[in-house]
Amino acid sequence: MALELYWGSGSPFAWRVMLTLEVKGLEYESKLMEFSRGDHKAADFLKLNPRGKVPVLKDGDFVLNESLAIMAYLDRKHPDPSLFGTSPPETGLIWRAISETESYLIDAGNKLIRPIFFGKGLEKTDEIQEAARSIRQELKRIDAELADSTWVVGTQISAADICLFPLVQIIARAAGKDAAKPLNLELLPMSEKFPNVMAWVKRIESLAGYERTYPPHWR
Repeated sequence: MALELYWGSGSPFAWRVMLTLEVKGLEYESKLMEFSRGDHKAADFLKLNPRGKVPVLKDGDFVLNESLAIMAYLDRKHPDPSLFGTSPPETGLIWRAISETESYLIDAGNKLIRPIFFGKGLEKTDEIQEAARSIRQELKRIDAELADSTWVVGTQISAADICLFPLVQIIARAAGKDAAKPLNLELLPMSEKFPNVMAWVKRIESLAGYERTYPPHWR
């Protein structure tokens, strides 16, 4: 029975799972949820995830939500290629990188992305600029680490890359919006400010199956 993935266009967390499926070469049935129609709040979907959020993976009778949990499940069930490390040190470094993304980039990203995309809270310029400063600091740190490395951890793509990548893409998209221009975010052009990060972005974009993961409403 094919895997079923319930996802939403532009959700960085759903994007993580889609990248995981493509990197592992796994076939799955796409269940695109339309947020504007309230698909994620429909009764049938709430039976799968009472929180009403994507992603949700269905593997036969087994149903799982939360992106990191889904990634770990897929990696355990389909271990080649390994995304969470092949040695204790590598696993530790991958989880450290994931934890840094979760702890330091997601919250700042939300404070910047949501006002720009949805137009609510744009008057909170100090909060948005502080978020932008935090993002710049994190991206500078990652850029320095990628100066001598192809991937965030180790010699092949890992869960550390997959967790970080959608956030970088969405931050870049938000920074390029008209609503961002008066905010002095100092994030663009990313190819000049964070050249190693953007070279890493290009490497992920060149992966087989990447185009299938790209948010359709961005095209």
